[in-house]
Amino acid sequence: MDKIVTFGEVMLRLATPAYERFGQGNMLSATFGGGEANVAVSLANYGMPVSFVTRLPKNDIADACVRELRGFGVDTSQIVYGGSRMGIYFLETGAVSRGSKVIYDRAGSSIADIKPGMIDWDKVLEGARWFHWTGITPAISEGASEVCLEAVKACNRKGITVSCDLNYRKNLWKWGKTAMEVMPSLVACSDVVLGNEEDASKALGITPEGVDVAAGKVEAEAYLSVSKQIMARFPRCKKVITTLRTSINANDNSWAGVLYDGATLFKSREYRITHIVDRVGGGDSFMGGLIYGLLNYDNDQKALDFAVAASCLKHTIYGDYNRVTVEEVEKLMGGDASGRVAR
Repeated sequence: MDKIVTFGEVMLRLATPAYERFGQGNMLSATFGGGEANVAVSLANYGMPVSFVTRLPKNDIADACVRELRGFGVDTSQIVYGGSRMGIYFLETGAVSRGSKVIYDRAGSSIADIKPGMIDWDKVLEGARWFHWTGITPAISEGASEVCLEAVKACNRKGITVSCDLNYRKNLWKWGKTAMEVMPSLVACSDVVLGNEEDASKALGITPEGVDVAAGKVEAEAYLSVSKQIMARFPRCKKVITTLRTSINANDNSWAGVLYDGATLFKSREYRITHIVDRVGGGDSFMGGLIYGLLNYDNDQKALDFAVAASCLKHTIYGDYNRVTVEEVEKLMGGDASGRVAR
């Protein structure tokens, strides 16, 4: 079975426990996570061969992160080493009307200092069928942006499917160019694009019609114009996917998705998640599920349904990683959302 490759930054995550605010307690829970690593872990849990590529320092913290990834079954053999530190992000988990808050401490991280030529993409991509990146990586630094472009162009030459999650993060684009100056050349090399209405607007300058997220429920049909605009501007793109989150409050969301293949707008069922344990990594779990679905099911509807169900389950799991199996996702897809004890 051909492998999937993901590329990006994995970070140390330091989170306040039990909905505490920063400065309230005296402890932080330490785990690891990052968009592309999260996707890799999901795929490994589904039994897919997956390789995660990044740049890390040679120290005990990075070694612990690599050991954890290996424990999930992720191939870490193509990680390159250099620099002096891992990036860190601090998470304050919100509740009810108080939203969650993220503070980044990733300036000068090993991957922020990466340069073209540091990764042998011909070697990394040997035997690969799929490559995944997110808009977080080019936002980190000019070097990370250039290496990401290096990777997707190599994939195009080799006929490897490229997927991207636009993942606009306004707090990261600080290195001199804006997302709209950088992202189009990367998206032009991508076959499958995931992004919501804000991502499309901020990263590509594509504005959806008839969408007001703050006003209440978001209708799936409203995203058809975004999908068509993306496909018209980026001819390589064959599928555009959008996650649909309606936030009642920080703990209570509705969750669904749509997929447009150029002819049909597929819609998933909507899940009501009334007690969110951890929503960080929700989009990554969706992307991991989508890649699995597109590679293993015979139609886009099943792939979308798997992605939405997988991400729904992720909201019940603490940490960045989605620790679920194919069987658990397919059980929810089949309508069993009872949460009864399995004996």
